[in-house]
Amino acid sequence: MKDHYDFSKGKKNPYTKLLKKQITMNISIQVLDYMKAMSEETGIPYQTLINFFLLRIVHGKKRLEEDW
Repeated sequence: MKDHYDFSKGKKNPYTKLLKKQITMNISIQVLDYMKAMSEETGIPYQTLINFFLLRIVHGKKRLEEDW
């Protein structure tokens, strides 16, 4: 290893925005059961499915509709 490295011409990682952050959240049992069932059907982990659905909301700039 070198004693000194020159990072003055370094570039920021363009993929840092794509990283995930581990969190804890409370999800209703209905939602969890639904996602786990979909996970079994598709072979995709349920946490990945939840993230996929949330990303679709974010990319579509969806808002909550109040027609409960």
